Amino acid sequence: MVVRAVRGATQVERDDPDAILGGTRELLSEIIHRNGLAVEDIISVLFTMTPDLSSGFPAPAARELGLVTVPLLCATEIDVPDAMPMVIRVLAHIHTERSPAAVAHVYLRGAARLRPDLDAGQ
Repeated sequence: MVVRAVRGATQVERDDPDAILGGTRELLSEIIHRNGLAVEDIISVLFTMTPDLSSGFPAPAARELGLVTVPLLCATEIDVPDAMPMVIRVLAHIHTERSPAAVAHVYLRGAARLRPDLDAGQ
């Protein structure tokens, strides 16, 4: 297998630990599902959140999904004027046989507007 990167993002409705965990859980679940991944296929996951999300970390949602030995990193994005608010982004490194063009990048909820070139129904 080779290593590929898969991207994703979601937008949550409020700065609340439950909203952050729920949004992250949904996003990671979709990335895993759409790419046919097993937990063992995931090498590492980087999370970023817009500065308006500060009440919790997204990483615990990954642990809840079974990513207990996967290295995780959480960071806050720079504050950019007019940027989409309340966004959680993911960059995951995975083992896969998929070609780069076949990797399913996942953008959910309002964050789907960030990548209008992707088919929302992947």
